[in-house]
Amino acid sequence: MKSRWIAASAAACALALLVVPWMLRPGAASKTAAAPSPEHKSEGAAKLDLTLKDMNGNAVRLADYKGKVILLNVWATWCGPCELEIPELVETYAKYKDRGVVVLGVSLDDTAEMLREYAPKKQMNYPLLLMQDDFDEAYGPIFGVPVTFFIGRDGIISRKHFGPVSKEQVEREIKALL
Repeated sequence: MKSRWIAASAAACALALLVVPWMLRPGAASKTAAAPSPEHKSEGAAKLDLTLKDMNGNAVRLADYKGKVILLNVWATWCGPCELEIPELVETYAKYKDRGVVVLGVSLDDTAEMLREYAPKKQMNYPLLLMQDDFDEAYGPIFGVPVTFFIGRDGIISRKHFGPVSKEQVEREIKALL
């Protein structure tokens, strides 16, 4: 029994020796989702030069939404927290779409067929797009879902939020960007 504890302790120390230097390298904190707060002030331009396929196979250019406030939500059908925030996103899109706000849902790993079956069940009224490698390169790495990017009319990311967004958070961010 004692030898098992010694082996387990040795393995934990070896793992710590590998992980700690990686975590302490410059820039590591900005690339991980494990941060003290789920909200992070982001700076820099959103990569709007991407074209993604929607759930119906149509090409959707993110650049076509420049000049609008964009709520870009990365999610998955199997994600419980994602499912909890869908009603807030549906309500937000219905309330603000005529004021120049668009909600775009980017599905992490679901197929178009899965999205076509899922969206009506949740009354999803906003465009649902499929994840592509170039999206992950532009906005990622995406370590977990949901992740929501709030992008101003000028194409600047004002906030990146990890985890489900509440109605209050969405309202606050949208109003600040209008």
